Amino acid sequence: MSQDISITGNVKDSENNPIYFANAVLLSSKDSTAIKGTSTNDNGFFELKNTKQGNYLIKISFIGYTDFSKPITVSTEDIHLGDLILNENTEALDEVNIIANKPTIKKEADKLVFGVENTALSEGTLLQVVKSTPGVLVLDGHIMVKGSSPSVYINNRKVQLSTEELLQLLESSPANAIKSVEVITNPSASYDAESGVVINIIMSKNLVTGYRGSVSGNYTQGVFPRYNFGMINYFKTDKINLFANYSYTSEKINRDNDDGVYYFDTNNQIDEVWKSSTNRNTWTKSHSLNFNLDFLLNENNTLSVSSNMLWTPYFKYKLDNNTNIFNANNEFQSRFEADNLTNDDKYNLGFDLDYLHQFSKSSLAFNSHFTIYDYSRFQESSSNYYDQNNNFIAPTAFNTDANQKTQIFTVQLDYKLPINDTSNFDAGSKYSSIQSDSDITRYDYDFNTNEEVLNLANSSAFEYNENVFALYSNYDKTFGKWSLNAGLRMEQTDIKGTSITYNQTNKQSYLDWFPTASIKYQTEGVSSFYTTYKRSIVRPNYKDLNPFTFFLNDNTLVVGNPNLKPTYKDHYVIGSSVTSFLTLEAYYINEKDFIIELPLQDNVTNQLVYAPVNIDKSIEYGFDIVSYFNITESWFVYAVTSFYNAIEEKNTENSFIESNQWSNYSVLMNDFSFLKDRSLSANITFIFLSENLQGFRNVAGRLESELSISKTILKKKAVISLSAADLFNLADFETTTDYLNQRSYNHTDLDNRFVKLGFRYKFGNTILKTNERQKAVKERERIKERD
Repeated sequence: MSQDISITGNVKDSENNPIYFANAVLLSSKDSTAIKGTSTNDNGFFELKNTKQGNYLIKISFIGYTDFSKPITVSTEDIHLGDLILNENTEALDEVNIIANKPTIKKEADKLVFGVENTALSEGTLLQVVKSTPGVLVLDGHIMVKGSSPSVYINNRKVQLSTEELLQLLESSPANAIKSVEVITNPSASYDAESGVVINIIMSKNLVTGYRGSVSGNYTQGVFPRYNFGMINYFKTDKINLFANYSYTSEKINRDNDDGVYYFDTNNQIDEVWKSSTNRNTWTKSHSLNFNLDFLLNENNTLSVSSNMLWTPYFKYKLDNNTNIFNANNEFQSRFEADNLTNDDKYNLGFDLDYLHQFSKSSLAFNSHFTIYDYSRFQESSSNYYDQNNNFIAPTAFNTDANQKTQIFTVQLDYKLPINDTSNFDAGSKYSSIQSDSDITRYDYDFNTNEEVLNLANSSAFEYNENVFALYSNYDKTFGKWSLNAGLRMEQTDIKGTSITYNQTNKQSYLDWFPTASIKYQTEGVSSFYTTYKRSIVRPNYKDLNPFTFFLNDNTLVVGNPNLKPTYKDHYVIGSSVTSFLTLEAYYINEKDFIIELPLQDNVTNQLVYAPVNIDKSIEYGFDIVSYFNITESWFVYAVTSFYNAIEEKNTENSFIESNQWSNYSVLMNDFSFLKDRSLSANITFIFLSENLQGFRNVAGRLESELSISKTILKKKAVISLSAADLFNLADFETTTDYLNQRSYNHTDLDNRFVKLGFRYKFGNTILKTNERQKAVKERERIKERD
């Protein structure tokens, strides 16, 4: 009588690392026909169930590795094949580089790894890959992970740019050198305390000596055309690695807004309703250049010099606004037109010096970083006012000249010690110094004399100094089925902000401790259970601490807040990898003194004031379901759905405000490969976000979608790609504010529906992989610019 038998095994590479999503196929020993097959999970484990007795051939394969085959005989007992080692197929590397692969997903206790090397996604931009990464949202110019702004790293170094410049860099950089993207939800103590969540972009590794390069370009048609050109050069010898990358971007972006503000009288009754229509066009021309130069002094010592530079000599936006004013009975009262023309010139230059020494077991790493950021903005603002009969009343006009110069210096030392095969210890220290000087001068136009008059009341100068000293230690150990990671970071912060104009100085000094921990239990099968904890901090942006008032027009202004306190965040997670394709996770996030920028309407002056404030508490808790699997050999699916509740609380002088909203975030990603050599690939991704809460504002739901297709041509030396975004025109959104005497709405129509055509050509030694990495420092992310 026949019996169903299970065949199991673990697939690893030559360095004993598990290979996930490797194919395990059971073949007939007679004619090699496929009987059944499966893929390895994120631990490299596979299981072929319900196998009949007989003689078979087991075949293990994964792209870039030599196939493993072994004859087996199934009788009456389960078979465990133990560790099956796949060796890298270096002779086929050239073919591997051009054959489109499917994305891979690996979920660990503290992070998710999204592999995109040689996929259709890798023929787009870095920003497209980040947008497609599970759990990452790019919303209205901000990158978000579970409601928080993550620190972005490239090859384990923080990106040294402001939020606006970061998106600009990601959009202009090709993705063809990317290996994977890590979403680290529980960073270790070696990361800065501000790194509550980390997105780490991993570039491909070096393999052989020689030279290679590529040129690429793309054309995008949205509301207006935009284009990008880039060139990558890499040279490697036994002693020197050199990488240089240059890109140029020229674009014009459109944005339309329909806004409404309900102003109240002293009896808290509607007095006036202001309804506005605004069109803003933004022109940008930017140059990005970065290089890495590694000197391999000997087998134990490496010296590296690197830099990344972003220069934007031309940045202009033009804003045209028309506002109609109605009374409480919706009767037209008056209107005004407000125009704003702004021109920027800015550069951001970062330089790093690294030294790495390998002892017999441990290692010591030194890093020194310097950033210089220079920014100037000239703004021209004018308004024309009309009465109830649309008769012209009077004009106003002013211009401002703003400048900011920031210098950042950091020095860091890290020591890593593998204690034994199951435990590791690392420790380090870091010192950072930030100096930022900014000023703004305003001139009002006098229409009687046709002259500009200096407005001292609305001119200002601000000096900011920050020093942070940090120490950390981290320990991890595996014992049996259990694994533990624990770390502690100490940071001493000293801040001094001085308003020269107001003769006002604000000082802050605080010492904080930031623990992090994770525990994981791995069963004998594929299931695992884990829990993690992380405490982090979010310091205010430099400009938010400047008490100055900046006018966008007569009725819209931005103010700073020198009394802002840092946000402290506690993040708890408990989860389980139930099967090789299903993960369940619950989380709880508590943020004290959460910093948000609120649009506060002044019901006396009828002005809309954008001000950064601390709210008492922001809480978010939810439940995630993550699944990833193959429907066929050429069709890979990733699906996630998250249900979460956001709660925001703030005490005011006269009342207590509380808002909460249950929301859903879901992603469905499909990746396809076609043709025998898989040279044609496609990816289609859908991202749905239901109504959600952001800073006491309710944001309506939206659906984002993107389709990308790529094909290798010209004897595998070139790739042509085509992508389209916002396929159903459902990515625009509306926000509403309604609490106490604050009521407003805003509908935003973004320029996010486009078609992009790209082309990339490789030359030189195309087997060679890049050493590209980008240095970054967390402090630079807080260089903030006003929209």
